[in-house]
Amino acid sequence: MPVALLVRRPEQAAAILEARENPRLAGVRLPPYVRPTADPEAAFKDSELAVVALPSRALPDALKGLPPVPAYVSATKGLWFEGGRLRRASEVIAEATGNPRVAALSGPNHAEEVGRLLPAAAVAASPDTALAKRVQTVFSGPVFRVYTRTDLVGVELAGALKNVVALAAGMVDGLALGDNAKAALLTRGLAEIVRFGVAHGGEPATFYGLAGLGDLVATATSRHSRNRWAGERIVRGEPLLGRTVEGLPTTEAVHAWAVEKGVDLPIVRAVYRIAFEGADPASVLTELMQRAPREE
Repeated sequence: MPVALLVRRPEQAAAILEARENPRLAGVRLPPYVRPTADPEAAFKDSELAVVALPSRALPDALKGLPPVPAYVSATKGLWFEGGRLRRASEVIAEATGNPRVAALSGPNHAEEVGRLLPAAAVAASPDTALAKRVQTVFSGPVFRVYTRTDLVGVELAGALKNVVALAAGMVDGLALGDNAKAALLTRGLAEIVRFGVAHGGEPATFYGLAGLGDLVATATSRHSRNRWAGERIVRGEPLLGRTVEGLPTTEAVHAWAVEKGVDLPIVRAVYRIAFEGADPASVLTELMQRAPREE
């Protein structure tokens, strides 16, 4: 099946075509059926699915004016808080394109490993079961297993919120607080994700599956994770070197929602204070540890 890779500039397409690899994923050879192009008309011509794998901050503007396709597959993991409501990537894509047929493909899928054909699994989610199954068929392969769910809301919320907890995990690493602290953080972070996600219409089981627990484990522990890396650098006072860190705008969005709605999200609040208010990490940790005792 031919695949068009839409890039921003013609010279970028030419360089990828010549090298047969994306410089951002050095050492991973592109298969011969992948054809890079900077021409949207050529990329979308006769396409069945368009995979949207853009940074969340670039998403709305990048989709405007593109040729229509029958359906979209979102690999963007982010949230937006606008007009008093949180918006998920599938909603942004549907609004920008006028096409409500959007599925999400999510899970513990670091590109560095998927590109090297190491085993991985993901979940294709859409309330349109036919669309979810089609995405499953298209993306399944010998080393990439795809499951389906109808819970698009839960899959997207899990994928976005795990980045916030991964930032916190990186902060634990940066402060050298140890494995016990990190395990406790991930456990309580998952509980916070589940409470938030279920309150917004997600199904509890989704958050214990590939899009939730699976992606959280990979993102909070892997050397490939930009969110974990960023959390570590933030508490050390080191620059992020211009790298895209999806957990940061998601933290902003969820924190703004929580403040407006009066909802207590202690880990989100802690990450926000450290990353955006310059709060002392040790002081924030002490406050978290001294919260009123309660049942698990």
